[in-house]
Amino acid sequence: MEATPTKKEIRMLYDAQRRDISIAVGGDAMITRKMNPHKEDRFLQLVNLIRATDCAIVNLEMLFHDYEYSWEYSGGTPTRSDPRNLQQLKWMGIDAVTTANNHAYDFSEGGFLTTLEHCREFDLPQAGGGKNLDEARAPTYVDSPRGRVALLSASTSYSEQSRAGLGRPDFIGKPGINALRYSVTHTVEREIFDALHKANQELGYTAMQESGRQFGFSGVSSAPDDNTEVQFLGGKFLLGEEYSRRTFVDQEDLDGIGKWIRGAKKQADWVVYGAHSHESGSTGERHGGSLTAPPDHLVEFARWTIDQGCDLFVGHGPHFLRGIEIYNGKPIFYSLGNFIFQNETVPWAPDEGYRRFNLGYDQTPGDYLVARSDNDRRGFPSDPVFWRSVVAVNNYEEGALREVRLYPIDMGYGLPIPQRGRPILAHPDIANEVLEWLQKLSEPFGTKISIQDGIGVISL
Repeated sequence: MEATPTKKEIRMLYDAQRRDISIAVGGDAMITRKMNPHKEDRFLQLVNLIRATDCAIVNLEMLFHDYEYSWEYSGGTPTRSDPRNLQQLKWMGIDAVTTANNHAYDFSEGGFLTTLEHCREFDLPQAGGGKNLDEARAPTYVDSPRGRVALLSASTSYSEQSRAGLGRPDFIGKPGINALRYSVTHTVEREIFDALHKANQELGYTAMQESGRQFGFSGVSSAPDDNTEVQFLGGKFLLGEEYSRRTFVDQEDLDGIGKWIRGAKKQADWVVYGAHSHESGSTGERHGGSLTAPPDHLVEFARWTIDQGCDLFVGHGPHFLRGIEIYNGKPIFYSLGNFIFQNETVPWAPDEGYRRFNLGYDQTPGDYLVARSDNDRRGFPSDPVFWRSVVAVNNYEEGALREVRLYPIDMGYGLPIPQRGRPILAHPDIANEVLEWLQKLSEPFGTKISIQDGIGVISL
């Protein structure tokens, strides 16, 4: 008869109980081409680095379908990739993806739901989208060698069409993404404040707002204090001594998201939250129409997710790096930029795209994409900041974050369209530039990044 195991022996049955894990996170994966044919040493080193972690996560900012559905031209890339390219991400070592982002409905509800179905078909767990709002808010799970990882995601940048809706016992929910709403409050000086009041009255908006409140119309807020607040063209303006802009996360969305985070914490060893946000704060350097500082609502939301029990927050959206914060011992990446940037090798483009650049039926997608960037003189191809980023590996020991290692990646700025967009580990000169820039962006959050042999290190 075998001896009964002691309590200590039972406690050490599984590796997950040690609470040691490595979680890699990257930015936007806009993949349209195969990864596995390539053999460069620095590319294979990156692949092996990702594979060596216990769990690796990126944002899937691409739709996977065969053009079966209607499209909606937004002025950007009409995102479509061969569904088999999901296998390429898995080949690289990616274990799960987030799908809540502004491109979700480029090809309508059908294109998005087909993308989610292909994720299931190729066994690539996704979070952020679903057949209703609760599915979109719910976590997906990765059973890693050293613990179960829950992944959830939301997007503050979205089209109203793509926002998922709650179901009822007597009515189905609406498919879409977990859209995180936010409000904007502007503070203006007296001269502008009085002018907005006058404009409301002269244009008839004051009477319309009062009528809307009387009849309880949706979207019309309660009456403001006319001495300190005015609502103009959907915006809220406060009287103050200087100009400022603040954004705030919607409380109803926080309530709905919070229950899923807390539930995930009970079913997983680790919880990761991903958020897509194109909006910017009011400071920093300008790139592509956005500033490097994150918006107030993203900072508020990121810290709130940590307070709810998340172990890691990863942001993306503006396609360039933003600062890193260590909040209550947990990492917050306000944007990891791009991970794969192959948005210029989509096989087809809509007619509206051609017309925007005065192109006719004699032109093909290659002509459209070159015209869009004016031969790389404007937009993403014109600035190296969009083509250089980092993959962040977060190392935890005994349940606590011990170290973050930042591996700079280069996606081929300045190279021709058929070559650029695939990540490789950056050469030392580029790596140091990326890390020095990230050091600067992280200073406002009190984060110290040391550079060791071309790798950024945050030690706790």
